[in-house]
Amino acid sequence: MRLFTAIDIPDGVREKLRGLTAELMPTAPLEWSSEANWHITTKFVGEFGDGPAMEAALETVRVPAFDLEIRGLGWYPNPHQPRVFFAGVAAPEELGDLHQQTDAACGRLGVPRETKRFSPHLTLARIKTPVPLIELRRVIGDLETIDFGKFRAGSFWLYASRMGPEGSVYRKLKEFPLG
Repeated sequence: MRLFTAIDIPDGVREKLRGLTAELMPTAPLEWSSEANWHITTKFVGEFGDGPAMEAALETVRVPAFDLEIRGLGWYPNPHQPRVFFAGVAAPEELGDLHQQTDAACGRLGVPRETKRFSPHLTLARIKTPVPLIELRRVIGDLETIDFGKFRAGSFWLYASRMGPEGSVYRKLKEFPLG
């Protein structure tokens, strides 16, 4: 089973992002993420066969609830050779603590620890092959706002992911409260 942990996005933020992507999608032939898949990943686990052991390990995570803001747009790894188009996440240190604690909890089960710096974001699209981005960049430059909302993160989820004919399909396995 392919697993990851993530924070869900509330409806108000989803609505603003839905409006953004509706405006941007016609401007570039990217692989746009399904709204159902919008989340903020806190730990990518990968293949792991023992769901109950993972759930028990994640029960040990203790981080207070915190506020997040979805704002800004960007490109990974850089704007010159982008592979991912994302909405930014502004968060207090508690989000980093959540990442570190989930990484440690998974590490105790033999899941490899993260080696890259944690960079929270919300993936809006992937770029598998180079495509013209001039019109997309122009429309982004003309946007009235790149602030998509604030919300309180009161929990995180363990998700399972599987590939389907339309791309990845995510299923929530268990919710873990923060606080």
